[in-house]
Amino acid sequence: MKKKTAELAENQTTGNELLFEEALQKLEDIVKQLEKGELPLDESLARFSEGVLLSKACLTKLNNAEQQIDTILHEEEGIMVEKPLPLQEDM
Repeated sequence: MKKKTAELAENQTTGNELLFEEALQKLEDIVKQLEKGELPLDESLARFSEGVLLSKACLTKLNNAEQQIDTILHEEEGIMVEKPLPLQEDM
């Protein structure tokens, strides 16, 4: 049982390495699996944990996109400018 749990943990993704759309699709797939209620408890917990990580990654990506949009729309001396933002990958 511990071996199976360890294997599930190894296969988890944080979502940071995925595009937003890929992370969101993976999160939706996990939600569907959990809603069916057919997974063993250990696997359900592993999937739930992965889903939380993916959710955080999606939120970070959305926040970064919003900051970039705000920066692009910020006017400096009447001219639209784009300012680079530091990436936030701590989540």
